Amino acid sequence: MNLDILALQNHMREAGLSGPKAVHYGGPDEVLLCSSGPHSHLAEYSILCGPSRRRVLIRQPKNMESVQAHSPLRGEISLHQEKKTFTAQVEEWKHGCWYHSTSIFAKGLDELMEKLRDLTSIACFEQRPASKMPQRPFWTGAFAYDMVQWTQPLRLQNQPKQDELLTILWLVERMVVQDRSTESMTVHALQNDDWAQKVSLNLDLFPALDDLEAPLKSQETSSLSDQKHEAIIDDIRESIRDGQMYQVNVGRWWDGRLTEHPRRIFQRLSQTNPAPFSAFLFAPDLGLSLVCSSPESLIQSDGSKVFTSPIKGTRPRGENDEKELQLRDEMVRDEKERAEHRMLVDLMRNDIATVARVGSIQVERFDVEAYAHVQHLVTHLSADLEDGKNGVDAIHNVFPGGSITGCPRTVVCAAIDEIEQRPRSFWTGSIGWIDVHSGACSLNIAIRTLIAKQRRKQWFGSVAAGGGITIGSDPQTEVEEAKWKAAALREACGWIEREQSDLPIGKLATHPLLIEAPPQTVHAGKVEFISGTKGDANGVLLIDNLDSFTLNIAHAVAGLGRNVNVLKARNGNTTREWNTESVKLLIQRIKPTHIILGPGPGKPTDSPLTMAVANAALSEEISVPVLGICLGHQAIGMAAGMDVVRSAGGPVHGSPRQCEHQETGLFSGIESPTLFTRYNSLCVMASEPTCLVETAIETDSRMVMGLQHEALPIHSVQFHPESVGSRHGLTLLQNFLSIEADA
Repeated sequence: MNLDILALQNHMREAGLSGPKAVHYGGPDEVLLCSSGPHSHLAEYSILCGPSRRRVLIRQPKNMESVQAHSPLRGEISLHQEKKTFTAQVEEWKHGCWYHSTSIFAKGLDELMEKLRDLTSIACFEQRPASKMPQRPFWTGAFAYDMVQWTQPLRLQNQPKQDELLTILWLVERMVVQDRSTESMTVHALQNDDWAQKVSLNLDLFPALDDLEAPLKSQETSSLSDQKHEAIIDDIRESIRDGQMYQVNVGRWWDGRLTEHPRRIFQRLSQTNPAPFSAFLFAPDLGLSLVCSSPESLIQSDGSKVFTSPIKGTRPRGENDEKELQLRDEMVRDEKERAEHRMLVDLMRNDIATVARVGSIQVERFDVEAYAHVQHLVTHLSADLEDGKNGVDAIHNVFPGGSITGCPRTVVCAAIDEIEQRPRSFWTGSIGWIDVHSGACSLNIAIRTLIAKQRRKQWFGSVAAGGGITIGSDPQTEVEEAKWKAAALREACGWIEREQSDLPIGKLATHPLLIEAPPQTVHAGKVEFISGTKGDANGVLLIDNLDSFTLNIAHAVAGLGRNVNVLKARNGNTTREWNTESVKLLIQRIKPTHIILGPGPGKPTDSPLTMAVANAALSEEISVPVLGICLGHQAIGMAAGMDVVRSAGGPVHGSPRQCEHQETGLFSGIESPTLFTRYNSLCVMASEPTCLVETAIETDSRMVMGLQHEALPIHSVQFHPESVGSRHGLTLLQNFLSIEADA
């Protein structure tokens, strides 16, 4: 790759335009967002930030309420919707040091960004950058994963220490942009900026980077032994069998002493493991540096559209082209890898649906992206922003990224806390930039990241890596995969030598694959969350059971021209008793045309509202057509007297399976058999006849996949019709919406 942007950064430091010699321009802190590797649709621009005169720090608040010990792996979920206010300390660079200026109080990232507008000039840079770059002063920096305390309805059992740094952001009013297509560099700032004028004179004067010697060797320690790591994976798989979750991303840490400054490690990493979303951050007074070599984007926005690129599925590089192709094909054909990836795509579709215009979410690309040590499956999604929404709203709703948590999001974030028993800090957080006025932004997922801290004059580092654990995970393979992912960083730190990592190295490359995407809708109803006291009359009532695909269902139904009212059945704050009478009152108030009992983790009894609706429908206390999906299907079966048991063939999550049906009712116009995507560990089984008849079964296992009441407009399916793997899901939903209520 071209390392000119790093060479310029070093030259600016020596020339007094950056770092400790540039204190009359701003603080000595350094930020480089480096899109390294060959130019591609991923690696387009790098940003070298000029000295900042304002920054924001968020630390772990005092007196954060603790939560009683509980086990999400065993279905114990403690939900907390009300958030404690965090304090963002605004500091200004004056008289050679950072001074506290003011404080901002907020309960979410979206509220923080809105309040930062008052501290940020709306004027555009004098020389306008490319359209994908910030057009005016912006904020750049890093969010720790532990900001999950404000983006998910949870309180951590293993909280960061009081005053631990959770977020650091700098206001950037001047920058150098490297265009990777031409490797040219341009300076951008507000009018009459002395720094910009001087940097412009230095763009052609900087010397090349000096070659780096191999790092001095240093010892590392690991947070887990291989045996303990494997045991944790087995615990997760047992929880999946019990229906508590579909996938959990679990991490493992390596810690050690660093024998050189983190910026040298970043240079080495840029040469040995270039990645399009790399970053180097350094705050000398805080003794903190982040060295990031991430291949993954969390969210990008140009102000009118939003983009995300989930990564899931991993293989090492091959020692030659033939072996490389073999490993790539093996990954593409591996059901476990494809299911894991499909699950993540469905999750991210759901997340961006919170800000997307109905019908606009699209799968743009599906590739194998090969990096220095590993190759990944990557899908690129896009959507038009809904009126009144912007990229800042998207950040709050997608953080932390699904690829580093798992699914369903809220439940697995709680499980990660239980399993790892330590805060994640900036690993799996995000690094990037945000224009708080337009909402334009670009944030990575901070994987392949070294968290370096200085104590006295000695630097110490922490590196973590992990993988998404599904029912199909092999513990030994998952342990080795975590080591692959951490290898480049551990080598760059001098903790292991290349022969110890035993991994082939290759050049960056992209290999397009056939896109898997759901059919596009042409109509656009509204999607609205309601409290249960009011809703849009004559809309579809969708019961949200804490699932990570609920909004995919909502958007699919809205795309068919219906308004959708989403009601959260599990929000942690309600003490309401749901029964037939309270359900009848709910239906009388909202007057829905149809009801969908949504999917979710756990068992039907974990959602009293879902069970109450199922009982009310079967007892003819309500006459609205009802469709149960997954957990909702099991609730209808249980209400009719069926048993909910573990699937005899084991859990299936994210895999399309052949389903046989009679091509009638919900399945009218759909050929039999056809593929629908399963996300279930549990299923219904009848020990004696009930009022429900089977309408679909899985071809291989003969598991019941569809039910219908013998006389009432009550239907259910064990699969997810809204998934990218369910090609005829929209037809099934349209068939349900065409059913009218009994008189």
